[in-house]
Amino acid sequence: MNQIVIGIGIITFFAGAGFAYFLHGYLFKSKKEREIKETEAETEVIKKKQMLEAKEHFLQLKTEHERMVNERNSKLAQAENRIRQKEGTLSQRMEENQRQRRDLDNLRDNLKAQIDLAERKQDELEKSRRQQVEHLEAISGLSAGEAKGQLIESLKTEARSEAMSFINEIVDEAKMNATKEAKRIILQTIQRVAAETAVENSITIFHIDSDDMKGRIIGREGRNIRALEAATGVEIIVDDTPEAIILSAFDPVRREVARLALHQLVTDGRIHPARIEEVVNKLQKQVEDEVVEVGKRTTIDLGIQGLHPELIRIIGKMKYRSSYGQNLLQHSREVANLSAIMASELGLNTKLAKRAGLLHDIGKVPDDEPELPHAIIGMKLAERYKEKPDVCNAIGAHHEEMEMTTLIAPIVQVCDAISGARPGARREVVDAYIKRLKELESLALAYPGVTKTYAIQAGRELRVIVGSEKVSDTDAEKLSYDIAKKIQDEMTYPGQVKITVIREMRAISYAK
Repeated sequence: MNQIVIGIGIITFFAGAGFAYFLHGYLFKSKKEREIKETEAETEVIKKKQMLEAKEHFLQLKTEHERMVNERNSKLAQAENRIRQKEGTLSQRMEENQRQRRDLDNLRDNLKAQIDLAERKQDELEKSRRQQVEHLEAISGLSAGEAKGQLIESLKTEARSEAMSFINEIVDEAKMNATKEAKRIILQTIQRVAAETAVENSITIFHIDSDDMKGRIIGREGRNIRALEAATGVEIIVDDTPEAIILSAFDPVRREVARLALHQLVTDGRIHPARIEEVVNKLQKQVEDEVVEVGKRTTIDLGIQGLHPELIRIIGKMKYRSSYGQNLLQHSREVANLSAIMASELGLNTKLAKRAGLLHDIGKVPDDEPELPHAIIGMKLAERYKEKPDVCNAIGAHHEEMEMTTLIAPIVQVCDAISGARPGARREVVDAYIKRLKELESLALAYPGVTKTYAIQAGRELRVIVGSEKVSDTDAEKLSYDIAKKIQDEMTYPGQVKITVIREMRAISYAK
């Protein structure tokens, strides 16, 4: 019984399991078909949506393409319009050019006709002129060239006379100004002031009692002279010159120290390197003190006050400096005095003028040697030591390196030229001096009518002697003017040159 029940249970179980499996398969199949249908529906929707999007994109592309095509067509149409306009403009220009060409052809034909007519008239005029010239030559008995020469000579003589009369009128008018003429006379008087002449420039000769002293100065194996040269910075030349030793250096202060040291050593008799060094050091301080003393004494003599101590030292160093052989301190004192005199005559400040004249060349004695003109260096030194602007400008402008802004500046410039240009003030090579005088005489001797020329007063005056039968009084005035102009244009010379033309008449008879 139990087995039957178990069997029925088993059958029931399997029957239920089969039905459940069948029911599950049926339900699964229905769900799958439903999902497939849903998927197909979604796919169809997506497909339709994509087709719609594709159609919209296509329509957009088509619209954009049509817009671009329309724009291009519009541009092409505009370009065609511009081309047609240019073609029209070119056609107008071509027509205008053709019209102008026709006008030019007509004008050329007219000008050619007028030229032909003018040439015919010119030929007729030339023929008439020749006939008139022949008629005038027959009447006057002179050829055309001779008549032209006489006319030109007459015009030249008349023009020369009128020119000399005009020059004389100008000179007379200038002489009417008494004040100006008086100042000119004062300047000429100052120009002849006497002062020391040129001095040695780069060597000093030291005299000794006997040549035996040369060996002691040289020392054993030359140690004394080497020590002396090293201490002073001066080249000492001991040669065959009897009783003399040459000290050579471009710095005059060093030469002075070496000269004083040699003098003291020779006088004392003790000459050896240690003694040389001791004496040179002592004398360097002594010379420096002397420089300051000379500067102070110079300012006191000239009545100049309130100078900076460094400027006083620079003025003292001028005693040992020279410019073209002219002692710089003497030159500066001379310029200071001349400037004061001239400023007084012109009614200006004499103290400032004298101060500027004394300081005008301080740029030539700086402790260093900068690559600047000495006038600019001097101006900078004056500005550094608080000199007045008028004085600084006069120093900087006395060689025209800068613009003159005060009335004292041209006074200092003129007085500097007067002091340096007078005869004997500055050393000049003898050959160059003689050559300049010969050139001066030869230049005047080349003029017609001149018989003799003499350069006198160190080339300051040129006397020209002419023949009275060849040169008239009017010609003599013109000759002096022409010679002065040619000397001014062709020659280089200091100061001024006076040209005096002498025309003399000599009557000679013999009593027998």
